[in-house]
Amino acid sequence: MNPDGKGMGRHVIWATVFALIAAILQSTLFSHLEIYHAVPDLALGILVFSAYNNGIMTGQLTGFFSGFLLDFLSAAPLGFNAFIRTMVGFLTGRMKGTFFLDIFFLPMGLCAGATIVKALLVFLLHLLFAGAIPAYPLQGPTLWVELLLNSLSAPILFGFLKFFGSLLADQGDR
Repeated sequence: MNPDGKGMGRHVIWATVFALIAAILQSTLFSHLEIYHAVPDLALGILVFSAYNNGIMTGQLTGFFSGFLLDFLSAAPLGFNAFIRTMVGFLTGRMKGTFFLDIFFLPMGLCAGATIVKALLVFLLHLLFAGAIPAYPLQGPTLWVELLLNSLSAPILFGFLKFFGSLLADQGDR
């Protein structure tokens, strides 16, 4: 990355744009393909890809901006998605360079972990705000189907995003 941070800013902007497009696809096209009220969270997968390839700061900023845009697209309280995705971006960015980014298993594991972190943060916010925020019902299949869909779609999504590597990730770090 350039010392002046221009590369990071460009990666944040492009990852946020990709996440916004994915969120629109999720809420329109994929909503007709839902299984037990769950669709793959492609915007989360894009955040995970960007954070893992670029590190903590890019992960946090991408998480915040993409989450903030998702807050406007959804009925969620303002800051809800921004907080969750900033935390996911931070945690995923902490793992930059710790594992070899293979084509199959690591994307699945990263997206599964991000889905679990997302569910835990939603549950924590549900407790903090006295039930004003709905949590995933653990006895129902929604969380587990979303976890499966996110995991299974991750290798395809990461493979697709690698075609846009110059926009989404530092070239020297891959």
